[in-house]
Amino acid sequence: MVPLGIFCVLVTALLGITVHSDAAQPPFQGPDERWLGWMGGPHDGLYAAMAAVLNWFGGPLGVVVPVGLLIFLIMRKRRWSVFYLLATYLGGGMLVVQVLKYLVDRPRPENPMVRVDHGSFPSGHAAGAAMLVVMIGALLIPMARRRAWWVGGVLFTLAMMWSRTWLHAHWLSDTVAGAAAGAGTALLSWSIFRHKLALEG
Repeated sequence: MVPLGIFCVLVTALLGITVHSDAAQPPFQGPDERWLGWMGGPHDGLYAAMAAVLNWFGGPLGVVVPVGLLIFLIMRKRRWSVFYLLATYLGGGMLVVQVLKYLVDRPRPENPMVRVDHGSFPSGHAAGAAMLVVMIGALLIPMARRRAWWVGGVLFTLAMMWSRTWLHAHWLSDTVAGAAAGAGTALLSWSIFRHKLALEG
């Protein structure tokens, strides 16, 4: 858990440092642009519906799920689970991602198809997806079922990463950094709280 969390955080940090050195033309701008070209369309049909759902999930609904989980944990009187959820969501989702956005200040691809905020690096949607997968796995999924949960969670996170590039809201490397940041912070936070979480069942 800890080695994987550290690895994910280091991936995000390395990508962030590299982009910050030249936000307009980082060394992997070429592969990012080629990937974006492959995401050129047509932007309709099933793919459009999938991307719209994922965009919405990472936006308004992305807040509803953690809040619903928070209410559930409070009702179950799982105090340490509440602390873990708040520390991970506020620390990783808001602090880490938003600070990186302003520090790196990478321009987004031209003509994004959805409303976006400041800064392309890292992807907040990808970070939120990966973070949510780890948090739910830590708090709700029994040990015997976690392998299947992780497989499904990886597929969900990859789908979110695809949707952000398909909508031209992010470069591919932004989504890689976002997913690594979300998973890494959630894993490291889990390692801090895991003994207390185990006592809560």
